[in-house]
Amino acid sequence: MKDKQGACEKGVRGKNAEDLATEFLSQQGLKIIARNVRNRYGEIDIIAQEEDTLLFVEVRLRRSAAFGGAAASITVAKQRRLQAAASLYLSERNDQPACRFDAVLLDALDIRRISWLRDIF
Repeated sequence: MKDKQGACEKGVRGKNAEDLATEFLSQQGLKIIARNVRNRYGEIDIIAQEEDTLLFVEVRLRRSAAFGGAAASITVAKQRRLQAAASLYLSERNDQPACRFDAVLLDALDIRRISWLRDIF
């Protein structure tokens, strides 16, 4: 079982990874709409806009590839939760823009080591 300090450190690393991902996406010309959008289905790490397309971005930090790395951690169950959370978010908007799901993967807290996967599912 993890202690409170370990959970706290993981939360700080996650926030730092999301900060780096946000900075990276902004540098790529995306407009950041929102971060950490929570609803009854889950959390969307970053919502961004690229031209006329709305992006729902999952940020994953994995220091080790022992269990498949960051990309492998986006399971089918996680994909379903993201889709449900995004659907609820979209239902509260007045428009229905084109959308896609992206992932920003990190194996270290280093913006130079970011991998951006577009349209992951």
